[in-house]
Amino acid sequence: MIGCAGRTGALSSRTLDPYRVWYRSGGLYVVGHDHKSGELRTFAVDRIRAARRAIDESGTGILLTGRSEGFIAGRPDLAETLRRLIAYADAGADCLYAPGIRSAQEIVAVVKAVAPKPVNVLVSGDFATVPQLADLGVRRISTGGALARTAWTGFIAAAKEIAAQGTFTGLARAVPSAEVNGFFAAG
Repeated sequence: MIGCAGRTGALSSRTLDPYRVWYRSGGLYVVGHDHKSGELRTFAVDRIRAARRAIDESGTGILLTGRSEGFIAGRPDLAETLRRLIAYADAGADCLYAPGIRSAQEIVAVVKAVAPKPVNVLVSGDFATVPQLADLGVRRISTGGALARTAWTGFIAAAKEIAAQGTFTGLARAVPSAEVNGFFAAG
């Protein structure tokens, strides 16, 4: 939980999924997904404009992503998502992102609506391949927590085997440490 001052200056309590902590001009800023609002709002347009100005003034070249979360928040309204993403693009977002869109029709609609700006698609399951997404016009792909969940799936399966059967065959399928170290050293 953090305190957040809105346009009125009144503090309110917010729960965030933090993405980045940023230090600038003597202050710490938390960038993240705000869980407080239960409805779709357009407050982010002003914040994207302000972020665009701050990035441009800083000369850092930080990539600014405009994100509309209706599809992952249980409100899969494509028209509203497009309206928001177009507004974010117009406000200065470099890349547009609607986590949860999965069908080719949804993806193409977003790509066309914000062209020529790049679109990011969240892939957390087997609904498309990298070449298929590229053919649809997608220029960035995120996996969110899917890679971590894949690792946890192996962990849980091995732990269940040990607990239930007292055997360790799941551990025998693990990648050798040298391969893991080599993968991360290859950089």
